[in-house]
Amino acid sequence: MSIIFFLILGGSFVVLTLIVLQQIFLKAKWEYSIYFLLLYLPIYITILSLTLQATNSILLVKFFQILKELVVVCSVLGFLVYQKNVLEYPFRLHLVDKLFLAFVGLAMLYLFLPIGAPFLNKALYMKSILIPGFVYFIGRNTNFSDLEVNRVFQLIFFVTIAAFVVNIFEKSIDTHLQSLTGYANYNAVISDIEPAGHFGLTWTFETQAVTKRLASFYADPLELASSVLMGFSAGLIWFLTSKREKWFLYTVVMFCAMMGLFFSASRAAFAAFFLMVFFIALIFKLNKLIVSGVLLAVCFSAYILFFATDDLYYYVLDTLTFENTSSMGHVIEWLLALDSMVANPLGIGLAMSGNFGSVEDELRIGGENQFLIFGVQLGWIGMLLYILLLAYSIRYSLKVFNQTPNTMTARIAFVAATVKFGLLLPLFTANVEIYTYVSWVTWWMVGYSIREYQALNTHQPTLAI
Repeated sequence: MSIIFFLILGGSFVVLTLIVLQQIFLKAKWEYSIYFLLLYLPIYITILSLTLQATNSILLVKFFQILKELVVVCSVLGFLVYQKNVLEYPFRLHLVDKLFLAFVGLAMLYLFLPIGAPFLNKALYMKSILIPGFVYFIGRNTNFSDLEVNRVFQLIFFVTIAAFVVNIFEKSIDTHLQSLTGYANYNAVISDIEPAGHFGLTWTFETQAVTKRLASFYADPLELASSVLMGFSAGLIWFLTSKREKWFLYTVVMFCAMMGLFFSASRAAFAAFFLMVFFIALIFKLNKLIVSGVLLAVCFSAYILFFATDDLYYYVLDTLTFENTSSMGHVIEWLLALDSMVANPLGIGLAMSGNFGSVEDELRIGGENQFLIFGVQLGWIGMLLYILLLAYSIRYSLKVFNQTPNTMTARIAFVAATVKFGLLLPLFTANVEIYTYVSWVTWWMVGYSIREYQALNTHQPTLAI
């Protein structure tokens, strides 16, 4: 059975890759790589696991591993090939461009400095920083029609609904999809991670009460929780900016996204969801929604204090006071990272922190806070650059949403701003940039938004070199 699913999925994405590469090199549509990423990144780990389970071929696994980077690099090359007078374009760098270049440039410097992990590990980690930069670059130079932007959102809706359907399937058979696709074997053979937890996967797939946390076709429940925030934001902005008779699809998308949060059982993602909704209420000046949210929080607090069971009461209390095992683990990781940053304010080098595959366990310092992960490796300067990059990405995406006369572009800018803002909280408890679907797609959206911002404020062509 796994061979059949591998042939269907693997064959489909090989065909999709060829179609996208044809569009890039034969029709100058370098931007079409985003369509590939929207479909491939969510199901990436499932394809890798199925490939190993069905074929036992590490070579084939490596092929599917590099497929996403291959398409991104080909997209950048396609842009350069079709800009024959590329050297004649003046540099028109926006502040966000400069921050991204500074951040990537700093990381590139640390790649060659004789500090940190072995060079191969550093090079692999550098790839995880460089490729999102390429995706942002593609967004900066994407010129889509309304129909092409519409396809982007249709794919986001499709992925959100499909993830919910898989969650329902998992719930109905009381089994993680990952238990069927060879996820544990993939981790053991490729990532050298032995199975853990009561379900033979990793501890991330269960709660402290030993109940299942589902991940659909994503790598883990935390990635599912972060990714559905984008689905909810996309569904909401289409609901708010479309004719009322078209409400059904967007309501379904938002419902599927919210159910994904419940299935993932991620406390940080739940908090991020409400943070994002509060941010959206501020954007649209929905004072009633803000008041309702405050009242809901008060009612929930009252329920926990006076009516909740002891298990729920102490679960919430331990979470807020960082006394349960998970929360204590975060605190310990934060303290280790901060201690390293105080002792080494300029950083200790790439591949020395975080949960990325090239970071070896015996070298890892910290790893459950995206800001501190960069702080440990690139020093306080690197962490500050990353914080400023996020802050200005949100700010200018929001400006584009408010200024652009194009509804489709406004929708992209809205999702970019709200999701990047909503993910600020998960960034404190997870290595969110390794969640390639939500990370890469939102960086593409930020790039697309900055392109529009320059067009609105300079009235010049928006190609950015």
